[in-house]
Amino acid sequence: MAMIVALLIPIYEACQDEDIWQKMLAFASISTKTSMMILVVSVLRGDWMIGVVGVLILSLGNASLMLLAHLMRRMNKL
Repeated sequence: MAMIVALLIPIYEACQDEDIWQKMLAFASISTKTSMMILVVSVLRGDWMIGVVGVLILSLGNASLMLLAHLMRRMNKL
């Protein structure tokens, strides 16, 4: 329950900010917290297939966000 409340803070922050970098940071935080919640649920249920999905979201989701940030930085330099 505390993790769900902690998840609402970056959602609120993403809705308020106009700066794209602050929004990306908030979405990265949301992605990380959601994947950690998936991992906890998979351990509690003993279902490792859900855990694999949580690990994929944790690793690939943040990697794609960093790639997007790098592309946006290069586009601003042009």
